[in-house]
Amino acid sequence: MPYTVLVTAPSLATPGLEILRQRQCEVLFVSDIADKASLAHQLKQAPIDAIISRTMTIDAEMMKSCPTLKVISKHGVGVSNIDLHAAAQQNIAVFATPGANSQAVAEFTLGLMFAGARHLARFDRRVRAGLWQRDGDGMELHGKTLGLVGFGQIGQRVAQVALALGMKVVVVDPWVSPGVASAQGVTLVDGLQALLPQCNVLSLHCPAQRGAPPLINAQALALLPSGAIIINTARGELIDEQALVDALTNGHLAAAGLDTFASEPLDADSPLRQLDNVLLTPHVAGSTPEALAKMACGAVNNALTWLDSQPLTEASGRCPPVTAEQRARLEQCRVPLPTISTTGETSA
Repeated sequence: MPYTVLVTAPSLATPGLEILRQRQCEVLFVSDIADKASLAHQLKQAPIDAIISRTMTIDAEMMKSCPTLKVISKHGVGVSNIDLHAAAQQNIAVFATPGANSQAVAEFTLGLMFAGARHLARFDRRVRAGLWQRDGDGMELHGKTLGLVGFGQIGQRVAQVALALGMKVVVVDPWVSPGVASAQGVTLVDGLQALLPQCNVLSLHCPAQRGAPPLINAQALALLPSGAIIINTARGELIDEQALVDALTNGHLAAAGLDTFASEPLDADSPLRQLDNVLLTPHVAGSTPEALAKMACGAVNNALTWLDSQPLTEASGRCPPVTAEQRARLEQCRVPLPTISTTGETSA
């Protein structure tokens, strides 16, 4: 059965797009990810069944404007750009693609860590400017402590390499047991207050809660040792960016590597752009060809499986039957939504 699918980006990796074409779906795109009005307009005008969500915000008003919308399938893992409360109220299912880009993000995280420790971006800019200053500063990572906020698939991959470098790895994650942490050679601690003072390098690998205050604020940054490095390939909302600018400017932090920002694209007048000790990248940590293909296929299959499994759709006989294996795989990708009370309000 053909569906109308909206991709909140200008393109989709060919393997995912091919699945949609084979199912004869109508595929719509948002040509400019900064054009929120275009996304809102398409949702109002087209009978969209599913959204393949990249990084654009999908809010309550958008969902309400599209009564045909049944599922939002995240091209990735983080869903802070999706109003989950509104999805619950509108009975719209939300899915993600856990693990599809874990290797890519882990490798990128390590790249930012190495670049920050040895000031690679600064040296590159100086050589291009005609300078040849062989400063002997920077941080040797062997013997230093890496702190990980979140110890899922990405964090575990980063930890493996850090341990091989001779780093100590300390993690905070409420879903990880001390036994699991110990088996992987890392130390589990209880909360940021215990973690941050130990970290020569802090790397974030946890979700952001929509509307919540930044996890890493001025007080948290002050707990880091002088000369520490912070890496964020998770979600920009996790860090108070002005507090980070202050810590990088006054010398408390040595460097930062940022792939995500509170507002994307990063504002042209953001003070982060002016700092020599920050490496900035445009939310591409998980965007290798291999990872993009995995996420596209996963997001598309999640959306189609959900649509095919709806009672009226199944009864029509106009779509492939959904197997028990497909249902089980889909359930592993489901994003939990807030509970709706009898009054129509939601609770976490």
